[in-house]
Amino acid sequence: MIRHPSMSVRMVGGAFCFLAAFTLLPSTAKAIPSFAQQTGQPCSACHVGAFGPQLKPYGRDFKLHGYVATDREKDNDLTERVTVAARTSFTNTAVGQYPNAGGVGFGPNNNFAFDQAMVFYGGRITKTVGALAEISYDGINRQFAWDAFDLRHAHEGDVFGTDYLAGVTLGNQIGNTSVWNSVSPWGFPYTESGLAPSPQAGTLMDDTLNAQVIGPGVYGLWDDWLYAEAALYIPLSKSFDKFTGVAPNAPDTYDGVIPYWHVALQQDFDHHKHYAQIGTFGLSADRYPGNDHSAGQTDHITDIGAEANYQWLVDADNTLSFHTSYIDEHQSLTASRALNGTNPSDDLRTFRADATYAINNTYVPSVQYFKINGSNDPAQYTNSSNGSPNSEGYVIDLAYVPFGKTDSPMPWGNARLALQYTGYTKFDGTSKGASNNNTIFLNLWLTAAPLKAILGNGK
Repeated sequence: MIRHPSMSVRMVGGAFCFLAAFTLLPSTAKAIPSFAQQTGQPCSACHVGAFGPQLKPYGRDFKLHGYVATDREKDNDLTERVTVAARTSFTNTAVGQYPNAGGVGFGPNNNFAFDQAMVFYGGRITKTVGALAEISYDGINRQFAWDAFDLRHAHEGDVFGTDYLAGVTLGNQIGNTSVWNSVSPWGFPYTESGLAPSPQAGTLMDDTLNAQVIGPGVYGLWDDWLYAEAALYIPLSKSFDKFTGVAPNAPDTYDGVIPYWHVALQQDFDHHKHYAQIGTFGLSADRYPGNDHSAGQTDHITDIGAEANYQWLVDADNTLSFHTSYIDEHQSLTASRALNGTNPSDDLRTFRADATYAINNTYVPSVQYFKINGSNDPAQYTNSSNGSPNSEGYVIDLAYVPFGKTDSPMPWGNARLALQYTGYTKFDGTSKGASNNNTIFLNLWLTAAPLKAILGNGK
C-alpha cells in the first residue's frame, strides 16, 4: 500500500534534513532543515543516523511524493523554505601532493579548508509541487555555482483496485531521482575531500555530469512494489556552465539528448522493519572529447548498472543499511581514436559495497569496499604509468550527529562531525605506491533552518 504524505506527516519531518549539507563536497550532498520545519518532525524521522542522506521508509515516501508533506493547514510562507549550510575540513594524505593539494592557496599536505557555503530552497511550492534547489560558494576553487535542482509533481490513485504513485520531474543531476543511495550523487561516501587525490577513471554515472545537464523525467511506483523511471537530459552549453560556475574547466562536452532509465523492485517485511530492493539503471551519451569537434564525430558512452539494497530498522533509534552497485560502461571511442590515438573502444567497470549501522541516531560508523577496472589505454588514462584505469580500496567513516532527534535542543539546525579514512591497495593501474594516496579527512557539516524559525517566529 502506498503511504500518502498525510499518513507520513507524523514521521516524515526530518526528511532531507541532511540533504543540504551534502553539496558541501566536490561531489554532491544536501541537508536542509527547512524540510523539518515544514513537516514538524526531526531529521531522525526520515534519515538513517539523523543526518542522511540515507532515507528510512517515510523519507523515501516524502521524496517520491514531491517534497510536499506538511503538518500545517496553511503553509504559504516561502521564506521558511530557505536553509543555509556550511562545511569545513582538514585533509592529510600519506604523501604530500605536488605542487599543491588541488586548490589555490593550499599546501602539499595537512590542509584546513572552508569547503563550501550553501543556500537552499527546499519544500512545497504548491500543495502538489515541491522542489530542492541550491546555489553554493566553493571555498576551495573560490567560485559560486548552481548545484542541485529537483522540481517535482506527484499524484496517486488506483487502477482496478491497485494503488499507484506517478510523478514528473525536472532536474540537473542524473541519478538524483533515486531514493536508494546506491549510486551517485547519493552513494557512499557522502563526503570526500576536494584536496585529496582520487582515481582518474570513473563512469558517467559516477557524478560526472551533475549540474551540466537538465531535463524532464517521469516516474511511477506500482503497488508499492515496482518502480520505473525515464528521463531525457540535455547538455548545457559551455557558456552556461561558465556563467553558473559548474565545471568550467571540464574538458569534454556532450551532444544531443542523454536518455536515462531506472527500474527497481522493492519489498518490505515485518511491518516495514526490513526492506529490500534490487534494480537496474543506465544512460547513453555522445561525447566530444576535449570539446574538440574537428574529427566530425563523437565518442558514444553507454552505462548499464545493477544495484541491491537492504535496510533493517532495528528500532526507532538504530538502523542497519547495506548498499551495492555495479556499473558496466562501454566506450565507443571514434572521436578519441582520431584525435588522440586511443583504443577504438574501451570498457570500464565499477563496483561498490557499503554498510552503515546508526547507533541511537547519534553514532554512525560506515565502511565501503570499491573497485574500478577496465581496458588498458595509455592515450586515455594519462595519469596511469601503464595505461590501466584499475584502482581498488576501502573507506572507513565514523560520524557523530548530536542533534536532529526529537529531544534535541536545536530543532532548527543540525550538525555532523565525521572522521574518514580512505585506503588504496591499487591506484591508477598500480599497487606500487598506491598507499601514498591514503587520506585522513576530518569534516564538520553545519546546517541551519530558516531565519524566521531561528528567531522563534516560525513553527
